[in-house]
Amino acid sequence: MEQQKPHPSVSKLSSAYFNSIEQPVSAIPSYYFCDNEKDANECAELVLAGVKRATASSLWWYEISGEELPKVGDVNIVTNWAGEALCVIEVVNVEIRRFDEITPAFAELEGEGDKSLAYWKKVHWAFYSRELAGTKYKPTEDMPIVCEEIRVIYSL
Repeated sequence: MEQQKPHPSVSKLSSAYFNSIEQPVSAIPSYYFCDNEKDANECAELVLAGVKRATASSLWWYEISGEELPKVGDVNIVTNWAGEALCVIEVVNVEIRRFDEITPAFAELEGEGDKSLAYWKKVHWAFYSRELAGTKYKPTEDMPIVCEEIRVIYSL
């Protein structure tokens, strides 16, 4: 989910990152994970700790929101729910898989809960149900999921 008005820490982190790689400073998109404060903050901390190395959104959400699909090499700033910048991540792999084709290895890369596929399916089904509420889409076992692998490339 994109931040509406970036927290001042976003430009500070962006500047620090570009200075560290000796490149001209430019804006980096920022976002938080999930759709609620508790999960957003938890996921951000897991990313910072190197535990959460993947994320997954429904392809339908991208269609509905008009957002571009992620691609390898994309750089983003992860924030907490309040929009405070925590780290810069890079997308290292993107695949579109059906919900019922998510693997235990991918669930473990997501790093949430007990890292099991059963946990992943339970919490993501609930998330996709909320994400798609009020749209023409409903979660299905064959819905397309955009699976991103990420890595932290900079943090203060």
